[in-house]
Amino acid sequence: MPVNRRDFLRNIAGAASAVAITGAAETTTANAQQLPEPGASQIEHIVVVMMENRSFDHILGWLPGANGKQAGLTYTDTAGTAHPTQQLTTYVGCSHPDPDHSYTGGRSEVDNGLMDGWLRTTTNDTFSIGYYVEDQLPFFSALARNFTTCDNYFASILSSTFPNRMFQHSAQTDRLSNTLDISTLPTIWDSLAAAGVSRKYYYGNVPFLALWGTKYLDISEPYATFLTDAAAGTLPAVSFVDPRFTILDDGGGNDDHPHADLRAGEAFMGQVYTAVTQSPNWANTVLIFNRDEWGGFFDTVPPPRVVAPNNIDTDMIGGQVLLGCRVPTIVVSPFSVGSPATPRIDPGLYDHTSVLKLIEWRYNLAPLTPRDAATSEVGNLANTLNFASPNLTVPLLPLVTAPIPTPCGLFELASEVDNESYDFFKLLISDLVTAWRNAGKSIPAPPSVSSLLSLL
Repeated sequence: MPVNRRDFLRNIAGAASAVAITGAAETTTANAQQLPEPGASQIEHIVVVMMENRSFDHILGWLPGANGKQAGLTYTDTAGTAHPTQQLTTYVGCSHPDPDHSYTGGRSEVDNGLMDGWLRTTTNDTFSIGYYVEDQLPFFSALARNFTTCDNYFASILSSTFPNRMFQHSAQTDRLSNTLDISTLPTIWDSLAAAGVSRKYYYGNVPFLALWGTKYLDISEPYATFLTDAAAGTLPAVSFVDPRFTILDDGGGNDDHPHADLRAGEAFMGQVYTAVTQSPNWANTVLIFNRDEWGGFFDTVPPPRVVAPNNIDTDMIGGQVLLGCRVPTIVVSPFSVGSPATPRIDPGLYDHTSVLKLIEWRYNLAPLTPRDAATSEVGNLANTLNFASPNLTVPLLPLVTAPIPTPCGLFELASEVDNESYDFFKLLISDLVTAWRNAGKSIPAPPSVSSLLSLL
């Protein structure tokens, strides 16, 4: 992929100086409370929205009280030239490459914990060390100030989207890259079904659950149905809501994957927030916004090793494997309301299986793998919640209007350079998704030849 292909894209000292200005942040820890009996928790609905490909420092490094860094860092490229981190001024970034976030690329970026390989990894350029400040992303920034932010939440594997989304459903992965092999992994959906717990998967344009074939057709509905169910107060006990994935850089995605316009992601998340907070279900709901992985954007905290759920990840030492880099994760609920002046930060160690631990704890489900079974490493996201003092007040947050899409252009599908938006296109046109369409599911047709030619 040419270097002109895309133009978008903390440590304690920085956090301490931010706190000195704004006041001490409220901090909650995984050991600060004893969890109530699940049935007495008042939680009846858990909604999970997994966005795409942004790191913690890249999006939330400015957050007061959080372990974040943005300005003042320097990284060297392959020629030894130093480049400072800089505030990005574009929401799309067509002229920069999509930063590398592959299994191999991630290890190059992390550089054995030095966290300095961002500009020495394949086609990465200075887009990968860019960041956004608070007023550039008004909805997500206000969300972080008003609810609970996890500043030590990592992707589940130092690899790309499909392996991490597998973790969100299965607490493990059966692949290290974005392949279309059908999966037979057991999932949280199987556990919920066996326990008779209501559940739905709401998809945008490409149903990720199609990677399990037609197994989950009966619980899957388009995103519009989520809005209807929320308004009617008929949300199931567990909902996963996917955005509209970026396809061929056509500008239509709202998932935040480069080169989607981040304002489209702001609009989508704001719509979900409004639907949930205005729903009759709000008083008993936990809404989680996370990201599948870091997307190749810089972060300053080395990912730790934790228990391996299986043997797929070969970079294993003593039965432990690396988590991916940190991703911005916010827990939204009457049980997680904070103060805008002193944001509520949870520094506990979490990954995608922490979401599954929350679900398993609430509904008395057995763990799926050794990762979500472990009690001494990755925490249960229930620990972020304040069960003693729920606050039903709904903060009024700024809502963003989705922009007119900005297509970035079509690049060679056979390119050897990683371009994850092509992987979702390949899934969309695969027999797996065709089977869903033939079964009557409402799924957008693949782009026509004329629309593809218009991107050239």
